[in-house]
Amino acid sequence: MTTTPVPGAPRILLVEDDEVIREATQLALERYGFPVETAADGLEGLERFRAAPPDLLLLDVMLPLLDGVGLCRRIREESQLPILMMSARTEPIDVISGLEAGADDYVVKPFETAVLVARIRTVLRRTGIGPAATATAPATAPASSASAPDPGPAHHAVRVIDDLEVDTDAMEVKVAGRPVPLTPTELRLLLEFTASPGIVMERQTLLERVWDYSWGADSRVVDVHVQRLRAKIGATRIETVRGFGYKLRRTT
Repeated sequence: MTTTPVPGAPRILLVEDDEVIREATQLALERYGFPVETAADGLEGLERFRAAPPDLLLLDVMLPLLDGVGLCRRIREESQLPILMMSARTEPIDVISGLEAGADDYVVKPFETAVLVARIRTVLRRTGIGPAATATAPATAPASSASAPDPGPAHHAVRVIDDLEVDTDAMEVKVAGRPVPLTPTELRLLLEFTASPGIVMERQTLLERVWDYSWGADSRVVDVHVQRLRAKIGATRIETVRGFGYKLRRTT
């Protein structure tokens, strides 16, 4: 038996071709108060996204007609909404393909409902979408309230590193005066780098600060997002420090 969605709760579009998994996941998320719409293939998912954009896309990798990676790329051409990918395949190439297509994170099937909800809430929290749904069952799953990325001290509203400008109030990024569109996760990652230019940031530190993961999560998430960020702000701007992590270079 489902629970009435929490008023104002983020809306989720679930794209999953397996009918059993799709219905079970929808029912489970609705028990936590999330309004959920579903699609059974990639093209239907694209149509539903365009008809009524959700707050979060929960997307299977292996889909008919248009696979999850292709759908993710198509949506990224139009929107920066949070995307969480699901996959039973854990090979590095499968995980990396989804992240490179623009996904914010991924979860491996089969998964426990509480784990999936925690990952959803984490993505929503760091992208500033909310309020997060209040858990109605089970009682051990706490609610999380969404919050926007910390803009930092007021006197650091605009951070300038060479020709890179980050307006931490407006959450806008420019390179050589040109606006650069970033996903919320990419923006939070850049905020961490620009807060400490020239300082090495360890992958685990970035996982904790950007992804809210205090446990040993997959560092490939960090690596792929750094690659995506480099492609947008300049390939040489973020330097790899082997064995440690990354740092933002300052050339002047």
